[in-house]
Amino acid sequence: MRFDAKTVFKDLNFKLKKGSMTALLGPNGTGKTTLINILMKLLIPTSGSFKFENGIRLGYVPQFRNIDAEYPLSIKAFVGLNAPLFKTRKIRARINQQLEETNLLSIQNTRMGEASGGQKQRAYLAQALLDNPNMIILDEATASLDPSAKEELMNLIQHLNQEHNITVLFVTHDVPLARKYMKDYLYLNHGSIRQGKMSEFEGDYE
Repeated sequence: MRFDAKTVFKDLNFKLKKGSMTALLGPNGTGKTTLINILMKLLIPTSGSFKFENGIRLGYVPQFRNIDAEYPLSIKAFVGLNAPLFKTRKIRARINQQLEETNLLSIQNTRMGEASGGQKQRAYLAQALLDNPNMIILDEATASLDPSAKEELMNLIQHLNQEHNITVLFVTHDVPLARKYMKDYLYLNHGSIRQGKMSEFEGDYE
């Protein structure tokens, strides 16, 4: 991928297996977000190509974004933004199912503006799950969360992987968290990428 005269990366070559749990690691400015945008077809690579297996449905959970304290929608209504405007019984049942899956059912009427950081991130996850994805990209989704909220979100991701065989690509700077929950890694640096087992990843980085 090139922007004007700057080459962000070249000769990237990797495969993700169905049902895998992979951390996308690398220092700031190495092109992790660019690579995610290419995979989500928001950017077209300068050259080369990539291919998903037929039937892949991508879900996306963004980095924590603070929502104004006055934000009026409840958690349930916020999750439902990713559903058709007309909520049939089937759609309402699907929303409830995802609220239950993400441990939000008991607080579904809490306003998003009053929810904790971890609850907001789980609401973003529930939104993504409404589309019934079989692959989820988490883009720095645990950044800015406190340790217990990080653990709760990652336990949920682990559950989705184990129970529903959802493939996970987790963009993060938190190497200890990646070691705990991810099986594989992609390390992007100096315009190239390497792949391996998370248990064998060497060192931390800033």
